[in-house]
Amino acid sequence: MSGTLFILSAASGTGKTSLVKALLENCPNLKVSISNTTRPKRAGELNGVHYHFTSKNDFVDMVGQGAFLEHAEVFGNYYGTARQVVEDTLRHDTDVILEIDWQGAQQVRQSYPNAVSVFIMPPSRQALRQRLEGRGQDSADIIDQRLNGAISDMSHFVEFDYVVINDDFDVALADLIAIVQASRLRQNIQLIRHAQRIQDLLSV
Repeated sequence: MSGTLFILSAASGTGKTSLVKALLENCPNLKVSISNTTRPKRAGELNGVHYHFTSKNDFVDMVGQGAFLEHAEVFGNYYGTARQVVEDTLRHDTDVILEIDWQGAQQVRQSYPNAVSVFIMPPSRQALRQRLEGRGQDSADIIDQRLNGAISDMSHFVEFDYVVINDDFDVALADLIAIVQASRLRQNIQLIRHAQRIQDLLSV
């Protein structure tokens, strides 16, 4: 496979989704994998665009069939990444981003140890709380629950290759673009993508 698999994880409310959207606009040949989830649709979300919304029974069946590259339970709902879609995309020389939590990242590394992983962190707890409250989607109790979960999630940053602090959006985006560009220049990737060119250069 000549495509690179990128894993982006973050605590809830860190701004990961906005950063990924901007990253896709700035980096050609990069696609985000659409996850399956059992959680209800939020206002404005579309099936097949934001998530593949799946019933719990169907999700469990897919787990039993080995259809997921990774799956996890988060706040009582299930999330998973379809294995076949990711593998087909990588085979066609297209890089893939997985927006998943640290649990999913651990599972993906078992199948793709060369995946490039990035953990996005907020500048402070206060900023994280403000962002969660600014969504206007959750009650105070849910926000407290998410904040406590975020603190636990952030302790897993040591498992990732890179850490990006989302204090200034433009700076964080530039950091992500640099990571993607540098990863594409790795020797093993260049050897696959430019095999004939390299062979011609080295032939005697």
